[in-house]
Amino acid sequence: MAARLIDSDPALAHLHAMSAARRAGRIAMVRETLAITAYETGDYALALRELRTYRRISGKDDQLPLMVDSERGVGRPERALELGRSVDRSTLDVPVRVALAIAMSGARLDLGQTEDALLELQIPQLDPKRAFSYSPALFNAYAETLEVLGREEEAAVWHDRAMIASEALEQSAADDEGETMVVVEEFLEFDDEPESPVAVAPESDDQPGEEPSGEPAADEKA
Repeated sequence: MAARLIDSDPALAHLHAMSAARRAGRIAMVRETLAITAYETGDYALALRELRTYRRISGKDDQLPLMVDSERGVGRPERALELGRSVDRSTLDVPVRVALAIAMSGARLDLGQTEDALLELQIPQLDPKRAFSYSPALFNAYAETLEVLGREEEAAVWHDRAMIASEALEQSAADDEGETMVVVEEFLEFDDEPESPVAVAPESDDQPGEEPSGEPAADEKA
């Protein structure tokens, strides 16, 4: 019920999670669910406490980005950065690594370190030619950081890329669940207008260099 309600009614989802925790508090998934619902209702202190418990029980670092964000939520961006640096990112699944980069960038912004915030997001997955589940969030985070830096035209391009990636993923889900989409950008020349990506094409080749864990590519589509 918590999973079913988390998007439509986080407060009610949180009540279900608390009820589950009273009955099965030693189960990692229960503590993880309670942490997520606490985060969604803005109780970052509880979220952080439950995430620590989940991490201790499970031995996993997959919720590290949420822990970093929760540290930000309680007003400790410096500790958030310290926590994010405490784990070797190469040991994390790629979607977790991307989420951590976004959270670390947010902590940099909290501290007024805007240039460093942009650098946190300049990771191999910041690739506008390929669309994975994490791509829209990553592209939008990059665009928003560019906006803070006053680089409005570049920000507009990345917002467009986020929209195109989102549309490509929606089409992929409709056509063939799990398919990897490749985005092909074509730029038209307009006076005084930022370049915008205008075309999307699916492709089945594996991502060069590093394939994200848990997101296999599907067969090529015309």
